Amino acid sequence: MNPEIIKLGIPAGSLQKATVELFNKAGFYIADSQRSYSPHIDDEQIKILMLRAQEMSRYVEDGILDCGITGYDWIMENQSDIHEVSELKYSKATAKPARWVLAVPSESKIKIPKDLKGAIIATELVNVTKKYFEEKNINVKVEFSWGATEAKAQLLQTADKKVNTRLVDAIVELTETGTSLRANNLREIDTVISSTTRFIANKNAWKDKYKKQKIENIAILLSAAIDAANRVGLKMNIKKSDMKSVLKLLPAEKSPTISELADSDYIAVEVIIEKKTERDLVPKLKRAGASGIITYPLNKVIH
Repeated sequence: MNPEIIKLGIPAGSLQKATVELFNKAGFYIADSQRSYSPHIDDEQIKILMLRAQEMSRYVEDGILDCGITGYDWIMENQSDIHEVSELKYSKATAKPARWVLAVPSESKIKIPKDLKGAIIATELVNVTKKYFEEKNINVKVEFSWGATEAKAQLLQTADKKVNTRLVDAIVELTETGTSLRANNLREIDTVISSTTRFIANKNAWKDKYKKQKIENIAILLSAAIDAANRVGLKMNIKKSDMKSVLKLLPAEKSPTISELADSDYIAVEVIIEKKTERDLVPKLKRAGASGIITYPLNKVIH
């Protein structure tokens, strides 16, 4: 009897490339991801559908998909009743949370959200934005934006060029680095919601023993690939007489593997470290007496 097929949603669009690369690092090869909305994956128990992240949580809630990857922002926007399997800290640009920010033109006199009372706000994240202003008891009009939201806050001239006007007073827009906002002469005045990528499951699928285990397996491998991307393995040889001074340089929370060498005066040490500490740590280890230092990339780190 053939095992059940897990229907998995992968976000199409800006997060698509990063997601496919993550699956590859996790041990799943996805083919034709740029040409097909149902690309092939080298796991007969998984069927992939490429869908917009904005819609993903609704399809998972409705059971059209057993599981999927989307942003916390869109789960909140759709008010979806789903099971959150895990947080996946990756994105198209950085590993930091993406933020939906309230922004106004740089030359605007508006300093704080309360200054926007009676204003028009444009955003794609309408429900979350409305809730944000309702909780602050600020009366505004929130309009859905089909795109190019930053342009709607720009100063425009009327046809007779006698009056300068704007389509909206402020926008709520997604940003990871703030580069696009600055390029469009916009200034942040508050963060509406922070969002990271989430792996979610349909609640009925999560109750199914087989599907739950398969979904958990995928989550474990994806998380392991993300953790590995931020770490490197480090190997080195140390004179026993230098061991104390060298080991003192290693991160305190790490427990290195120590092995005896053929030369009884030396030991081999192996440890996993944060990639960001590698460039500072390696020269220090060298000066402290370590030799044969090797750093190498990791495929997966499972805690």
